[in-house]
Amino acid sequence: MNAIFVENLVKKYGDNEVLKKVDLKIEEGEFYALMGPNGSGKTTLVSIIASVSLPTSGVVRIYEHEEAKELISYVPQDNFSSPLLTGKENLIYFARLYGFSKNEAKKLAENILDKIGLSEVSEMRVSNYSGGMRKRLEVATGFFPGTKILILDEPTTGLDPSARREFFGLINEINEEGRTILLITHIGEDAELASRVGFIDEGRIIIEDNPEGLKKRSGLKNVVNAETMIKSEKVANTLRKFSENKKILETEKGYRVYCEDPEKAIPDIVRSLDKIGCKTMRIDAEKPFLEDVFFKLTEKSVIS
Repeated sequence: MNAIFVENLVKKYGDNEVLKKVDLKIEEGEFYALMGPNGSGKTTLVSIIASVSLPTSGVVRIYEHEEAKELISYVPQDNFSSPLLTGKENLIYFARLYGFSKNEAKKLAENILDKIGLSEVSEMRVSNYSGGMRKRLEVATGFFPGTKILILDEPTTGLDPSARREFFGLINEINEEGRTILLITHIGEDAELASRVGFIDEGRIIIEDNPEGLKKRSGLKNVVNAETMIKSEKVANTLRKFSENKKILETEKGYRVYCEDPEKAIPDIVRSLDKIGCKTMRIDAEKPFLEDVFFKLTEKSVIS
């Protein structure tokens, strides 16, 4: 059964067409990641699926229903829990919005706080929570009885590696209980955890597959990851000489270079960078990431 069914979905703001006849089917219990850069239309798409905004045209069905807000827990990129309330008070408030009685909401909040490892700080104001703790609290609404779909929009922005691991441990637990997960992200490492990934670009889903299937279809086998002391057009042009089709991907710490024989190319790359006065902080050969696959297919960077 399709948990989420989208057909010919169009969204326009004036003359700007943000979504262009998008089709999407996500099965019940699936962990699906929608990956794309800022401005690709991914947040607009999920806001329509979650009934936060309306489409210009097209069909959206949740478990065969046109309207099914009560089945969805939507966690937007920006925090929505109140910093003035405690963790327990926040969950009670959310549970009441879902229609639970005061006593039911209190018991439910206590059980869920214990489940997500926040029972010891349940009486602490959320303003004193870490970013990871606050995100876990908000995602906990996905454990509410009756919730079948959890939609997450760029949930790991600002989280450190430890908090990310804890966060996705919680997401996997929610998924293992049979709930459908729709993750919106521009981070390949996050998308790798999904069972299926869709790439969205300029308002269209251009390809879907499991993470390994996407890598195979890209034809990429190895990538040179070069972390450089400086980043400049001169450095980029030097690296382009070694890369397939002269294309390189700029990252936070340097560049990713696509060549046939990375091990052979690395010494030449280091020497060439030395000649222009650029020190290499780290350089090695790696398997391609989903960011590399997206770049290969679209010639655009998904990295913000």
